Amino acid sequence: MNRLYEKYIKTESLPTLFCPGCGNGIVQYAAIEAMDSLGIAEDIACVSGIGCSSWIPCYFKLDVIHSMHGRAIAFAEGLKLSRPDKKIMVFTGDGDCMAIGGNHLIHAAARNIDLTVVMVNNNIYGMTGGQKSPTTPKGSKTKTSPFGSYDEPMDGCKLVLSLGASHVARWTVAHPVQLAKAIEEGLQHRGFSFIEVLAQCPTQAGKSVYGEKDPAKIMEWYKEITYRYVEGEPDRDGMIPIGTFRKDENAKEYLERIQEKLKAEGIGR
Repeated sequence: MNRLYEKYIKTESLPTLFCPGCGNGIVQYAAIEAMDSLGIAEDIACVSGIGCSSWIPCYFKLDVIHSMHGRAIAFAEGLKLSRPDKKIMVFTGDGDCMAIGGNHLIHAAARNIDLTVVMVNNNIYGMTGGQKSPTTPKGSKTKTSPFGSYDEPMDGCKLVLSLGASHVARWTVAHPVQLAKAIEEGLQHRGFSFIEVLAQCPTQAGKSVYGEKDPAKIMEWYKEITYRYVEGEPDRDGMIPIGTFRKDENAKEYLERIQEKLKAEGIGR
């Protein structure tokens, strides 16, 4: 067994419940590489909601809260407020994070609270049967859009950027080295870090979104439809930018602002 995998994974809980070819295993290993590179596993607690990707941290040998649907960020904020010494890493999906959990996402981003949110975007509700999610591409025929989705898909990175999130990045599972580095940078950042990961769901999105159920081909497709973001350069029509969109180390973090206010009122420590 892989050395790092054995070091961080509860092997007695294997096999995982991920479908064959799912991208969640790549995300899981990228997070392991980031934690190990920083040597901060003992300082990390993980929180997740409900969905396929929310099972990612449940196999870690770490403190983990597997919370309610859409409430991962809310639980994580409460944990951060009670244990500001901890690095909090949230694992969530496009449905869990941007649909039922959307309100928590926008407020956490606006507060710039010190969380690292890894949103695995497979463009569909995978675990519950293949319903349309907020990021499902227009025209996709799913369980809840049998005639094709009429909705414009939401862009999580643009959303949190507009609200002031101080660290925002996007990668795909076809870029595992860059993904691990992005998670590492997110954990080091003092503020709200949002890392979107485009990940294949060959079981549900394979038939409804990609028109292809071979995970290797879907990963190749990710390489074809993405391009490296460079600040100041124009967007490329029909393609998805990947890379780091913002990394503001000077933005005040939420707990820091609270402590400054309490201190000014003579009640801080």
